[in-house]
Formats: sequence, C-alpha cells, structure tokens
Amino acid sequence: MSAPAETVDTLIHPGWIIPVAPSGQVLENHSLAILDGQIAAILPRAETARIAAAEVFELPGHALLPGLVNAHGHAAMSLLRGYADDLALMPWLEQHIWPAEGRHVSEEFVADGVALAIAEMLRAGTTTFSDMYFYPDACARTAQRMGMRCQISFPVLDFPTPWAREADEYISKGLALRDAVKHSRLVSVGFGPHAPYTVSHPNLAKVAMLAAELDTSIQIHLHETRGEVLQAVEAHGERPLDSLHRLGLLGPRTQCVHMTDLGEQDIALLAETGAHVVHCPKSNMKLASGACPVTRLLAAGVNVALGTDSAASNNSLNLFDEMRSAALLAKLASQDASALSAAEALHMATLGGARALGLEEQIGSLEQGKLADLIAVDLTGPETQPLYNPLSQLVYACNGSQVTHSWIAGQLRLRDRQLQGVELAAIAARTQYWQQRIMGQQQ
Repeated sequence: MSAPAETVDTLIHPGWIIPVAPSGQVLENHSLAILDGQIAAILPRAETARIAAAEVFELPGHALLPGLVNAHGHAAMSLLRGYADDLALMPWLEQHIWPAEGRHVSEEFVADGVALAIAEMLRAGTTTFSDMYFYPDACARTAQRMGMRCQISFPVLDFPTPWAREADEYISKGLALRDAVKHSRLVSVGFGPHAPYTVSHPNLAKVAMLAAELDTSIQIHLHETRGEVLQAVEAHGERPLDSLHRLGLLGPRTQCVHMTDLGEQDIALLAETGAHVVHCPKSNMKLASGACPVTRLLAAGVNVALGTDSAASNNSLNLFDEMRSAALLAKLASQDASALSAAEALHMATLGGARALGLEEQIGSLEQGKLADLIAVDLTGPETQPLYNPLSQLVYACNGSQVTHSWIAGQLRLRDRQLQGVELAAIAARTQYWQQRIMGQQQ
C-alpha cells in the first residue's frame, strides 16, 4: 500500500479491522486514516506515529468494518411497524397495508417515516439503504439532510396511488427526481417496478427500454411466493423471471428482491444475465413466503445482497439480525451446518449489497481510495465475550446495539452511540403523532 498522507482528517485505532475484501481477513494492530471523505490508508499502527490527524479515535476492543448496506426496504413504512402482524403476504397487503396507505400516505408521512428509519438504521450500523416507496422526493430530501447514503427505486405501478395515477406518471415523476439529484453525492435514483403482478408486460418493457437508455438500476419484487409464480404461469404460460428476460428487464443493473421460489433454470438465467438477488430472510420467514436458496445462488456465481424489507413486515431494519437470520436459515434449508459462513453473510451485508446497487467501486469494503463509509463495533461487552473470532462474533453474537461509531464519506454520523445532527426527540414526537392518527382511523 502506498504511503499515507502526512496529515489526515481522521485516524482510527481499533482492535481489529475487517476489510471484507479479501474475504475473511481480520487485521490486528492496524489503523485506518481518512482524508477528504475517502480511506487514505490502512496500515500497521506502528507506522502511524508520523501522521497528524485533526481527530483521533482510540477504539480498543472494537472491530472496524464497512458500513452495512440495506439493499431493499420501504423506509417510510416504519410508521406501520406492528400495524398488522401474523398474516400471509396477500391478506397482509390487500386487507391491511394497502388500505392504511391509501388513507394516510402523503409527503409528510414519508418524510417522517424515513427520518425514523434512518435513525434506526444508523444506530444499527447501516450506512446505505435502498428505498422503494411513494413520494421518493421526500425520501431523497430526508436522506440528504441526515447525511445518509441512499438508492431510491421510484415506484412504478399500473394503478393509482396517492403519488401517481398510472405507469407513465410514475415514470415521469421518477425521472424528474433523477434529474433533480443527479449531482448528489449521497442519493442515486433508478426504476422500481413493484412486481410482475402489479405492472403489465408493456409497462415492464417500457421500464426496460428506459433503464437501458439511461444505464440505470431496476429493482423489482420477484418470485416472492410459490403462489405468485404459479399464477404467472397460468396467466402467461411462463415463469415471471422468464417474462422479465423476454422483456429485456434482466441484466447487471437488475436487483431481484425475495426470490424464494427458484428452480435450477432460474438460477442459471440469473447467473447468465448478471442480475443480482436481494435476500430478505426475516420478512420472508415472518410472512411465510419461503426461503431464498442462497447457497445454490452463490455456488452458481450469482451476487446476493441483504435487505430488511419494511419495518411493517420485519419488524426491524437491523442488518445484524438479517445477517444472523440469513446464515441460520441457509444452514437449516440446506441441512448443512457449514453453509453460508459468517464471512459470506458479512459479505452479503456489505460488498454484496454495494455490488447490487452499482456502488462496488465506492463502498462495501475497506480499501484505500474508497469512500469512508465505516462503522465501529464494541466487542468488549458480556454479549460478545469471550472473543475467539471477531468476524464470527459480529454475525452470530452482535445485535446492532454494539455499534458505537458510524462514518459516511468520512463524516461522523454516530459518536459513542449518539446520533450526530439528529433530534431523536423530534422524531419520536412525529412518530407518536402518526400512531395516534392511524389508530384513530383504523378499521
């Protein structure tokens, strides 16, 4: 590694550095330097004496690792956390969530819900999230105000909602937002056709054409349940994944969310097209939607990321929980205790997510020249002792509350468990307002 700058903005001395690339590596007695929002160097602590830093963090007993990437969610739905539980997917959506959204979703609702979600995610180590929801402009403004990195997949649907009336209006509004934030260092915008059962084939083809012209991302709920796949075969004579391929929607910028019902031909097609899979284990388990065959996907060379889905179906936005759930579910589903190791689970929550979102060159691993999106995790507490393997402890023992510090592009967003520049009391007050309003109109 080349010599670091003599003067840097931030110098961090943790107990361990887990860079994620190369996979499984754990560095002891190393330090990390940040300059101008980027990682300037990772080097042995003994070599840092000649470096002057504006701020130095002594974090013994902490692991320093890339910020976690939540590759799928609906942030504003945090205001519906616990609103309708213990239901299957379609009754949950059709009888509870969609009616509640129709009554309450507005620009104000989204801004307040996203603020609540970002506060939760930052406190549990997430530094980048992907969002698919109405009023995405409100999400973009809130993410930028709170200094959070975000991919927005603006929704595309065939039917009217509070935000738009039909597919062309969704697309027009979404592309206007893309133009408005094109110079943002934190927010990127792509297409979010909701699902093959809510967007017609002609409109999916239109999304495919526009996304190809603009070279931008597409995120879509896909193969979420076996019933969805069977209905598609009955209606169109082909599986949803095959329909997307025929319509030109599958490619290296496509993010396929859930993917619980997959045959070998589906996995081969994903590998062939370079499409990514976003695995949401806790949401899938809670809604009894099925289990994504992660080990078979990875074996075929398909990139897999992790997402929480919404707090209405999870009910948390905690990627530490998601990593552990993903690893345990993979072991159970495959009947193989060695399936999906701790290193692989961490990769899915960091570099796998960055790759799916097209941000692999910028974030997802601790490497010189990448953006300084990183977190420090305290491993000295009784929940994580004794400590034989820091990487294993992060996945199997941590619950997110051990995250003490968080940086996004070198800017401190969490210091000693305290959010920086975020008024938690104000967020709590707005959340209480929405709870009372929603409960008052609940039917």
